[in-house]
Amino acid sequence: MLESLITSKTRIKLLMKFFLNSNTMSYLRDLEGEFGGSTNIIRIELNRMEEDGLLQTHWIGNKKMFRANPEHPLFSDIHSLLLKHTGINHVVSKVINGLGGLQQAHLVGDFARGKDNPVIDIILVGHEIDVTYLSKIIYKAEKTIDRHIRYMIIEPAEAAGILTNYPEALLLWESG
Repeated sequence: MLESLITSKTRIKLLMKFFLNSNTMSYLRDLEGEFGGSTNIIRIELNRMEEDGLLQTHWIGNKKMFRANPEHPLFSDIHSLLLKHTGINHVVSKVINGLGGLQQAHLVGDFARGKDNPVIDIILVGHEIDVTYLSKIIYKAEKTIDRHIRYMIIEPAEAAGILTNYPEALLLWESG
């Protein structure tokens, strides 16, 4: 879907890297290692995105760090488009919203770090979540989005301790 709108595979990777989780920061050489592409192509795309105001930069030592610009007028639209492209919006609407007893849902793993992956990892925080119902709706969602959904259910009292092991955790949903 996204490939028909944006023909640069590098630009798609950069958008996913920075706009799925706006806290993600990276620098050129790190992106080269992650994407396995040419440094020059990545640099050109980063410069274009910076010139367009999509990315903010700052220096840490001799590394120019990049991150999404959440103040850009298209930030929320790009973020929403990427959630749809990856199927995460479907997980939220079909899986998370239907669970009683759920207090929070966090995206962790590769997607939370802005890396595409056939597996979506989520941590569900809550009491008395109906695991049988959860399994059924996860199965349906996986068929719809053509990705595997791996989940962990934890009690609210355990959440703070466990989530510290996932610094990239992105809050997807919260009750109330």
